[in-house]
Amino acid sequence: MEEILIISNYYPPEKGAAANRIEQLALKLHEKNYQVTVLCPLGNYPKGELFPEYKGKFSVTEKRDNITVKRLWIYPSVSKNIAVRIVSVLSFSLSLFFFLLFKKTPKKVVVQSPPLLLSFISVLVLSLKKKKIILNISDLWPLAALELKVLKEHSLSHKFSLFLERFIYKKASLILGQSNEIIAHVNSIIPGKKCYLYRNFPDHKIEFLELKTKIDQPVKLFYAGLLGIAQGVFELCQKLDLNGLNVELHLFGDGAEKSQIEALISSQKEKKIVFHGMVDRKELHSQLQSFDIAVVPLKTRIYGSVPSKIFEYASLGFPILYFGGGEGETIVEENHLGWVASVENFSELNQLLKTISTIKKEEFDVLKNQIFLHSQEHFDLENQMKNLIKEGVF
Repeated sequence: MEEILIISNYYPPEKGAAANRIEQLALKLHEKNYQVTVLCPLGNYPKGELFPEYKGKFSVTEKRDNITVKRLWIYPSVSKNIAVRIVSVLSFSLSLFFFLLFKKTPKKVVVQSPPLLLSFISVLVLSLKKKKIILNISDLWPLAALELKVLKEHSLSHKFSLFLERFIYKKASLILGQSNEIIAHVNSIIPGKKCYLYRNFPDHKIEFLELKTKIDQPVKLFYAGLLGIAQGVFELCQKLDLNGLNVELHLFGDGAEKSQIEALISSQKEKKIVFHGMVDRKELHSQLQSFDIAVVPLKTRIYGSVPSKIFEYASLGFPILYFGGGEGETIVEENHLGWVASVENFSELNQLLKTISTIKKEEFDVLKNQIFLHSQEHFDLENQMKNLIKEGVF
């Protein structure tokens, strides 16, 4: 059984798309007879504090569904103080650097990027040790940071990030990109770099769609995921106009905007937005069976970004209300997965909601079945993995 190492900043029991995405990759590689080890920090995300089972420990090695998980020390934080955040990033960076330098590692290593600094450290050490480096890029940094206005163009930190970015692209043996835009961007920096499209398809193993439609209830929209800057869920809640519509918005998740969202909801006269907090993934999927539409927003159009929620919820049969622009918008439109509103155009979004509010529950059932069947055929992780293995990626 061939060994492979995956280096990631997130892994379950941490919540969120990033942790789920890496776990999915690890499990699928295990299915394909790879002996998989994941190297990650002690569990702390998204609250920025160590989970009880990891407190007081410097490192932990454990088994999760036949995957060996090695967790290294980190000083966790989600503080808005930039100095504290830097200390947090550097803490795991140092743990990772010394581990990779002095510990034996397999010949093949998948490195998740971003975070940019962690992928740089991984690629630096692994390239010195002549490993095959499979760089898995889910978002483009520092480009995304500029678009989100968390980094100033031509600043020292921006120039340093550009150096890190170019280094990891150059030194990687090959690159997996979650979007065609990512691959185009990499090739604009390192022409001719060997790149492969790797969509974040889920692997729900659902053979038929189980619907629990409740005809007497309003149209139920839901957002499930990180409540952070990039998603802009707080602004979405502020600017949605649900007055007089037979529509509710349900929120699941945690993150930086949680307290603002809770305060906004508590001030509502008409309770059209409901916050459920963080829910386990399996429990979430069970609760969502009576819901109607998955909302997938982005604060701004981020080049290269394709939210994995598009594939996640389409594969569960949910129509998508997409509000993020870019390649994700094209995927929703070309695959007839639901509705698209131009990013940051709340007038267009509210107009769409008026149309959606008139749709009967029976029509949603038909739409859900169509999307479910389409997703089974076109968003197939098994076929994607077989093709990548055949191409010699892993």
